[in-house]
Amino acid sequence: MLSGRTDASTTAGTDTRTSEPQIELVGVRKVFADRGNGRGAEVVAVHGADLTVFDGELFAILGPSGSGKTTVLRMIAGFDEPTAGTIRLGGTDVVGVPARLRDVNTVFQDYALFPHMTVAENVEYGLKVKGVSRSERRTRTAEVLELVRLADFGPRRPTQLSGGQRQRVALARALVGRPRVLLLDEPLGALDLKLREQMQVELKAIQREIGITFVIVTHDQDEALTLCDRLAVFNDGRIEQVGAAREVYEHPANRFVADFVGTSNVFDGDDARALIGRSGSFSVRPENIAVLPADDVGAAGMRTVEATVAEVIYSGATTRVAAITAPGVTLTATVLSASATWARDLDHGTRITLAWPENAVHDLST
Repeated sequence: MLSGRTDASTTAGTDTRTSEPQIELVGVRKVFADRGNGRGAEVVAVHGADLTVFDGELFAILGPSGSGKTTVLRMIAGFDEPTAGTIRLGGTDVVGVPARLRDVNTVFQDYALFPHMTVAENVEYGLKVKGVSRSERRTRTAEVLELVRLADFGPRRPTQLSGGQRQRVALARALVGRPRVLLLDEPLGALDLKLREQMQVELKAIQREIGITFVIVTHDQDEALTLCDRLAVFNDGRIEQVGAAREVYEHPANRFVADFVGTSNVFDGDDARALIGRSGSFSVRPENIAVLPADDVGAAGMRTVEATVAEVIYSGATTRVAAITAPGVTLTATVLSASATWARDLDHGTRITLAWPENAVHDLST
C-alpha cells in the first residue's frame, strides 16, 4: 500500500498541530538580481518568511501573481536556494542539498509528460532512473495508477487522455517514488471549472488515503479554501496570515486578506462610522448581509442601512446584490436564490434595506 506515514495522525479530523513538523522555513529570504534596468538592482522576492507545515497536512500557499509563493515552493523543492535563512525537511536542514536528494516531488501545471511514452512508462520513469528493478517498478506503477483511478490506462499515451487524466498521471508519477512531501504548483490551473472542482475532491481523497504532506501553491482562493487544512496568504513576498481555512476566511488579519480571500465588504473612516457606528477598519462578508424590502427594520440586534440596488447578478444557487448606501459606498450581499425569491424582481434603482448582525462584523484594526 502506498503510504508515506504510519503514525496515528492519519485519522480524519486529527489536529495537525499535534504532528511533527515536516517543512520548516526560518527567516527565509530570496533576492534576485533585476537586470532589466541595466543597473543590476536587486528584487526581494521573499522577505524573511517563517512557516511550519506539519506531517500529513494538506497545506496551501495562496497569493496573487508575483507574491512570492512559487519562489517558496521552488526553494522547498531545491530548484532555488534561499539568499538567507533555513529550510528544514523532516527536521533536517536541506539548504545546499540538491533537489534530487530531497525527499520531495513536484507536480507542475503543465504536467510535463513524455508524449512518446505510455502512461505506465511515464509513471515508472523516475524509478527506472534510480535503478529500481523492473518487477518492483511494475508493481509500484500498477499500485499508484489504481490509486488515481487509472488502472486500465497504462498502455495509453498522454495524447489519448483528457486534461484531468493527464493531471492524474502527473500525480501518479510524483507519488510512485513515495516522497514524504508532494509539492503541487497550480496543479488544476489548466482545467475547466467543472473538472477543476472534481479534481479538488479527488486530490483531497488521495491525500487523505496516503497521508503524506501535500503543499499546493495557488492563486485561486476557492481552491485553497476547499482543499486545505491550513493555508498561508502571501503578498509582496511576505506572509500576511497563516491559519485554518475557516479562521483565515472568518477572521482575516488585515484588509489585504479580507479582500483577497473570498469577497468582503471593507470600510473604514467616515464609512465605518456611518455603517458600523464606530471608528476603525471593518469587514463584513456578503453572505452575512440580508437583503430586505425598503423600510424593513430587520430583526432585533441587526444593524440596517437603506440602499439602492446597483446590480443584481444571478449565479444559479446564489444571487449577488450590489447596492449603494451613500455616494461612493457600495455594499455587496449574497443570498440563496431559493430562499430569496422576491429578489428576482429587484432591478437597478430599487430601494432596499441591508441588514447584518453585530457578530458578522470583523474588526481589522485589532
